[in-house]
Amino acid sequence: MPKRVDPHERRTLLADALMRVAAQRGLTDVSLRHVAAEAGVTAGMVQHYFRTKDEMMVFALGAVRDRVEQRLAVDPAMQDGSSRRRVEALLEQLLPLDEERTLEAHVGLAFQAYAAVKPEIAAELRADTERMRHGLAEWIADAGKVDDPRRAATALLSLVEGLALHVLGQHFTVDEARATLHAHLDLVI
Repeated sequence: MPKRVDPHERRTLLADALMRVAAQRGLTDVSLRHVAAEAGVTAGMVQHYFRTKDEMMVFALGAVRDRVEQRLAVDPAMQDGSSRRRVEALLEQLLPLDEERTLEAHVGLAFQAYAAVKPEIAAELRADTERMRHGLAEWIADAGKVDDPRRAATALLSLVEGLALHVLGQHFTVDEARATLHAHLDLVI
């Protein structure tokens, strides 16, 4: 009897390979062939699960989002924490504080550049950003410290993306980035 393959699991395996290729070589070098080689499968198998490179890219972007959400789901700050702890927990997921988040930050940076010329990727990124901004604004509003929670959420997201870029470029250390984030959180929440 042939072994049953979980299509979502296989697509996730391929998305992981895509992220490694993107982090090492950039998204312009991502191809079905490179992803297949990284995953240790045939190009035909990649084409079986993804008809186009863009379809594979959108799935990989969703895989990164799912990983962040899974980490947040088990973070005690999200269940029992204050609004401040929730904001901090979410924003720290966007900083390259460990190997997994560093890989995701490299991929995120590559996706930002790719989105500049790919409207469907840009739409996915905008939707993710809007969800984060909305959630952050709600938590910031709960604290009642600022007049415009949405603007504060926008500023915090922009700060974290800039800090992540500088940590990846080794301009700032992880500790400097985290301290800067916490200092700004003190002003907002």
